[in-house]
Amino acid sequence: MRGITETVKVLIICNVLFFLGTLVSGDIVYRLFSLFYFENPNFHFWQPVSHMFMHGGFMHILFNMYALWAFGSPLEIKWGRNKFLFFYFSAGLGAALIHSLVNYYHFRVGFDALSALGLSDTEIWKLLNETLEPGSYREIHEIGLDVARNFFTSFNTPAVGASGAIYGVLVAFGMMYPNVELMLIFLPIPIKAKYFIPVLIMLDLFSGLTGFSLFGQNIANWAHIGGAIFGFIMAYYWRKNSFDNHRWY
Repeated sequence: MRGITETVKVLIICNVLFFLGTLVSGDIVYRLFSLFYFENPNFHFWQPVSHMFMHGGFMHILFNMYALWAFGSPLEIKWGRNKFLFFYFSAGLGAALIHSLVNYYHFRVGFDALSALGLSDTEIWKLLNETLEPGSYREIHEIGLDVARNFFTSFNTPAVGASGAIYGVLVAFGMMYPNVELMLIFLPIPIKAKYFIPVLIMLDLFSGLTGFSLFGQNIANWAHIGGAIFGFIMAYYWRKNSFDNHRWY
């Protein structure tokens, strides 16, 4: 790749290797390294980091790695290797934190609703472990399909992808290079980074709040927002303090 920096290149290679590993081993690697809800039996303490190297399909990893190359390399050149790595993984961990907190909220809402109907904790956990579809039982129908769907999805559906860290990178890039014009494949009109990136984040916020996505289902919108928030905080702090003027090697 032309113009790629060394650390970004290593990150891309690691992501590709993990992706190939999931193709070869299937569910084994996927279950080990994807980010599950913390009360799910498949959860492991390393997943907040390892999920950043997992991807759900070829287009998923292609777009993420392209964004990492295009927007991460300029930041590594500006900040240096260690500072960029600290930023990248911090944004990814921030994304995992926000995603997990939203999952916790949806899980508790569903759990409390089922408890209010008279189900015991044992009965509720049995429903979860059987991974039933929303609407399978009368009680699930009574709490509302949206509540039930969020309840089951938050517990059973793992998060994968570097998107949270990438959103942090996007925000930092937009702050450092606000007037750089970006050209999108599906919208071949040059748009300055300071306009494009906030619009992208607002679309994720809209999808997270409404459940309606313009880019398809099974997108961890709150992870994107979490990565963007943590990326903004770090980039803003570094830009406003003398700490930003020192490169980490």
